[in-house]
Amino acid sequence: MSLYQTHGKFLLTGEYLVLKGALAMALPLKLGQTLIVETFQETSLQWDAHKPNAPWFSVTMNPETLEIIDGDDLPKAEKLSQILKAVKQLNPNAFDGSGLKFTTRLDFDPNWGLGSSSTLIANLAQWAKVNPYELLKLTFGGSGYDIACAMAKQPICYQLVGSQPQVEPIDFNPPFADHLFFVYQGQKQSSSREVKAFLEKTNPIDLQKDIEAVSEISRAVPKCETLDDFGLLMQCHERVIARCVGKEPIQKRFPDFEGTLKSLGAWGGDFLMAATEWPENRAITYFKEKGLKLVFGYKDLVL
Repeated sequence: MSLYQTHGKFLLTGEYLVLKGALAMALPLKLGQTLIVETFQETSLQWDAHKPNAPWFSVTMNPETLEIIDGDDLPKAEKLSQILKAVKQLNPNAFDGSGLKFTTRLDFDPNWGLGSSSTLIANLAQWAKVNPYELLKLTFGGSGYDIACAMAKQPICYQLVGSQPQVEPIDFNPPFADHLFFVYQGQKQSSSREVKAFLEKTNPIDLQKDIEAVSEISRAVPKCETLDDFGLLMQCHERVIARCVGKEPIQKRFPDFEGTLKSLGAWGGDFLMAATEWPENRAITYFKEKGLKLVFGYKDLVL
């Protein structure tokens, strides 16, 4: 039996523009995904995926061709088959036709957008001894920051230099961490769809000034010692990204919020971050009254 475990992620700075070479800052999370691989007596490949407190989906495949034999969720089975074929493309010896049983366990609801795909790719890459960034390119695409987070043990700065990922572990233990909250908006975004739309929209546009502005913010954030300084940087970041993607900053939806709100990852869904002087109970009550019932403290989630 072999066991692999990787971390979920939040992209604190650099969303969208990380694809264009901006320096981004990302936070690996305490929640992640575990992969267990065992030999299987049957001549088949069995895949059993679990989300918290419940089965997620199951697939049976031909262990040599990786074609689907049976499954209880065809779209997920087809995507998984594509991923495993990509693994085999990178390492033809990963599957030799003998029986294998894969068991995955997510620590978070897959609808939360915390990295169910990236943690899977990172885990499979470890098992098959292939490059996780190459596997990502063959499957979901994207900048790869989430792959870096999956394997990180602390916050990171991430940048694509040319097409090569550069990962730098950083110290980020903000003294104002008790005033930072992550709030689930309840609308999972498709990262691959958002990436495609952004690239199609901005490819003819010169974004160099915006890339430089976001990179400067990414460098400044780890040095913040006060909540006010951090909030000002987040507000500047929101204005830059709003201009790039043509969407309103999340703060406009909550005009009575006392503090700073920032989108995380693809705008319009998944999580937002709240930075406020309010005590925890007041912040949680505020968002619950707005219909957002899932609120985490910074220290609850960030590794």
